[in-house]
Amino acid sequence: MRNKTTFFSLVLIIALLAMMLAACAPAQPAEPPAEQPPAEPPAQQPTEAPKEEPAAPEKPFAGTELVLASMTDQYVAAFRYLIPKFEEETGIKITLDELGYVDLYQKLTADFVGHTANYDLMTVDIVWSGEYAQNKYTLPLDDFMERDKDELQLDDIMPVAWTLGEWEGQHWAYPLAGYANVLNYRKDVFADAGLEPPKTQEELLEYAKMLTKPEEDFYGIALLGAKGPAVAQDYMVFVQQHGSSILDEQGNVAINTPKNVEVLKFFGELFKYAPPGATDYWWDQRETAFRSGNVAMMEGWSIARAGYENPDISSVVGKVDIALAPVAEGMEPKYGFGGWGIGINADSENAEAAWEFIKWLTSPEVQKDWILNDGAPIRRSTLEDPELNEKFPWFPVLLESFEKGDGDYRPRIPEYSIIQDALGTTVNAYLVGEMTAEEALEQAQAQVEAALK
Repeated sequence: MRNKTTFFSLVLIIALLAMMLAACAPAQPAEPPAEQPPAEPPAQQPTEAPKEEPAAPEKPFAGTELVLASMTDQYVAAFRYLIPKFEEETGIKITLDELGYVDLYQKLTADFVGHTANYDLMTVDIVWSGEYAQNKYTLPLDDFMERDKDELQLDDIMPVAWTLGEWEGQHWAYPLAGYANVLNYRKDVFADAGLEPPKTQEELLEYAKMLTKPEEDFYGIALLGAKGPAVAQDYMVFVQQHGSSILDEQGNVAINTPKNVEVLKFFGELFKYAPPGATDYWWDQRETAFRSGNVAMMEGWSIARAGYENPDISSVVGKVDIALAPVAEGMEPKYGFGGWGIGINADSENAEAAWEFIKWLTSPEVQKDWILNDGAPIRRSTLEDPELNEKFPWFPVLLESFEKGDGDYRPRIPEYSIIQDALGTTVNAYLVGEMTAEEALEQAQAQVEAALK
């Protein structure tokens, strides 16, 4: 019994020692779990990139309203066509007031003198340049031009076109529509008579006489004779073409000179071969006479040329050509230049918006549409454009006339309107037989001198 007890005690002690040794042994690290591949992100559905909206064109003057006073010359049709395009591009609204020559001058003068600013923009006759400058009726544009010279392409504008608004080195209007004084003639009538266009004033008179056939209601030449600006301006054309002037070398008014009396008599001689009633012709009546097909020749502004090919208003479609205006024999060729500038009223509160319109309208990009819609050129690039030359084959004549243009034969001095008023009365009086040529110019000179005192 004792031996069994001893045995079991020994076994118990051994078991206890084994357990103690196990507890003291270092712990074995657990086996790491197998490495799992990183989870893939959930697949994304392709999305369409957001479309960029085109940037809206800047319209800094949107909502501005301008009023433009325009002479009702042919170029007014181009205004009607282009103004809606400008309004769409800029948001600037332009109201166009179309006025006849005398009405335009009177309304503008009243607006300027009264400082009523009824007009922001206006077409400015070349001969008003000095008057508008002296009275500061319109804004000088030189600061605008200097600021924006990189976009204006000023070198492309024909040099003579700057006379459409320049005075004493500043620009009181910007070139808008350049006119060349040219000879329009019936090429079919000349061909039948075996004639070439006259190159001298002497030939002009000779051909006018030769081609006049009153019994057939056909006349050699159409002229302006109506009392007022019309006859005054037409007479000054012939003064220039005979190498004379209304001013002397010092710039003084010199209407009553032997040379100018001689030119007036020549002018009167031409009226013998003009249609009956020519002493009452304004510009539109002279044009009607030529377009009707009853006249062989007419000196006039080149703006009218395209209209002779319009069957709605012309009976001479395909029968007309133009030539350089004839000058007196032996005279250095120099051709009358006129037309219109566009100015900004000095009282306008919208000068920047008005300048925006001038820049846009006279830009090379817009000038083609201007010409195609009865506008008149100011840029060399326009006059040399192949497409325009194909459509208007008389452009080379205009280019030469512009290159040798005289924008001062009608003096652009501030006193011009006084000279025009005097000649408009006395020259007409001579043509209708109320006074001699000498009396007419003597009276005109006296009238101007009295007004200038």
